[in-house]
Amino acid sequence: MKQYEFSARTQDEAVELGLQELGVSIADVDVQVVEEGSKGLFGLFGSRPVKIRMTLKDTEEDPLADLLEDNKPAKKAEKKAEKAEKKAEKKAEPKAEKKPEEKKPEDKKPEEKKQAKAEKKAEKKAESAPEAEKAEKPAKAEKPEIKPMEKPEVTMIPAEELDADSPAGIAHAFLAELTKLMGVDVTIDMGTDAEGNVYGYINGDTLGILIGRRGETLDAVQYLTSLKVNRGREGYTRVTLDTENYRAKREDTLIRLANRMANRALRTGRKVSLEPMNPYERRIIHYALQQTDGVSTHSEGDEPNRHVVITNKK
Repeated sequence: MKQYEFSARTQDEAVELGLQELGVSIADVDVQVVEEGSKGLFGLFGSRPVKIRMTLKDTEEDPLADLLEDNKPAKKAEKKAEKAEKKAEKKAEPKAEKKPEEKKPEDKKPEEKKQAKAEKKAEKKAESAPEAEKAEKPAKAEKPEIKPMEKPEVTMIPAEELDADSPAGIAHAFLAELTKLMGVDVTIDMGTDAEGNVYGYINGDTLGILIGRRGETLDAVQYLTSLKVNRGREGYTRVTLDTENYRAKREDTLIRLANRMANRALRTGRKVSLEPMNPYERRIIHYALQQTDGVSTHSEGDEPNRHVVITNKK
């Protein structure tokens, strides 16, 4: 039995190649996969073709079967010789000189008309394009400059003048004890505004531990200090703590975030929900977007997952 091997990118291509080379149908051969190909890395590197083995079936003995392989090269050589002879004959024949056909005026007119129409269309498109672009693109509203929140004027109190029973004095004593228990060596400066609210500024070398992730530790210390200050007192005294100017930096970050999310709401026409924030940070977002036309803000959810939602009013 005669066996032949063929290779191609896929098994189907290898089988088709073999049938064409042998001049037989699929019913006349047995196909066996010798090597399974692989695509390699990204189909480019290290790929291997599929290799198959075709065996001619033993039906009735065909006297031409043994000569099949030998006759192929001869047939190919004959075909090449015939092609070469035909090429030589064509070269030997003198080529008739082709005179360029003169175009009649009637033939030129339609082409000229088409060209003129095409040029007019192009000019019209060029003239109308800027107007169409202006019509499609709405005029961009000028972005208002978002200013930082107005801060009250704080009057600092020297440590020797602090009244131990005053809100500032109570806050100072509580913070001194708390930071000592935390193992943080700091100095604490206290002050008050015109309404009597307390402001504390913590200074030292290891302040990162007092800020925490997104100011969570600083907010917790501020909340505890506020509870201590307002315990057993009539009315409410707001306590604000800061360190390493973190509050101002965070405020600037939140204002830029508010501006970016407002632009998204205006561009998409959909409401935009921000991440959960504490009341102080939500107040910064509301304040910042009061100066932006076309959007409104409100808060949704319950603490600690309460967050700001920006809505397109247009």
